[in-house]
Amino acid sequence: MSKAILKTPEILTEIWQPIGWQDFQQLENQPEYEKARFYYDHGYMKIEMSPLGINHSRDNSVVARLISLFATLKNIPVVEFTNVTLRKTPIQESQPDSAFYLGEISNPPPRSNEPIDLNQYTPPTLVIEIASTTLSDDLGEKRLLYERLGIGEYWVINTNNANVTAFKMIDGGSREIRVSQVLPPLQISVVEEALERSRTSDDGEVNRWLIQLFS
Repeated sequence: MSKAILKTPEILTEIWQPIGWQDFQQLENQPEYEKARFYYDHGYMKIEMSPLGINHSRDNSVVARLISLFATLKNIPVVEFTNVTLRKTPIQESQPDSAFYLGEISNPPPRSNEPIDLNQYTPPTLVIEIASTTLSDDLGEKRLLYERLGIGEYWVINTNNANVTAFKMIDGGSREIRVSQVLPPLQISVVEEALERSRTSDDGEVNRWLIQLFS
């Protein structure tokens, strides 16, 4: 895993750096990082402090609504989590933009105010990261992290061009796909078109187009 190794104990943001699990947990609970997003993978962490802009928020809501509509109209059970923490103590943690449980899940997490404990409960079926300034990391280190967490499918949304890169996680690795394997037969090109339409149309227009398409 190629991550930047700091030569000083200074805590930086927007970069992977070495830290022990206990120190990571303590840092995560500090008030100055209340609005930060934390990622951890086998002794390395990344703290993201960049403010989430309009493009990020808009694309996140469009994609989440599309998934909910598709699953509803296709009679696929769906449970969505926004900005949830996925934790596998003491080796991994992530805070994706969205996570979904799709279909019949044998051991889903119960409602609580705690992170989803992946040592106890089934990992999400689908995880989504919205990339505005973090695209290379979302496609690289975070993709490896989600492979190791046992996620079923992983999407990266590029807010700069409405591009969606989707991966099926399998056998500890991943391969790029253009048709979702967890929401069959949803084509990734449909997600991209919905994002493109949202640039010039309101939510009602996009929703009506999606409902007609999915019906």
